Amino acid sequence: MSTDKEQLDVDEDFVVADADDVEPVAVEVAKTNLSKRRTIDNLLEERRLQRQLADYDFDL
Repeated sequence: MSTDKEQLDVDEDFVVADADDVEPVAVEVAKTNLSKRRTIDNLLEERRLQRQLADYDFDL
């Protein structure tokens, strides 16, 4: 690195967007999606097992 003070060229033609003009992006957390999926899977598994139990012939 040089120790000389160099003049940097700066482009000042950029446009700054206001925070109010930018729409917020909805970000879903993967952990939340995974927990929702596990809950649904557990409910479906429970329903399937209850159906099997109801259909089981106890008079074997």
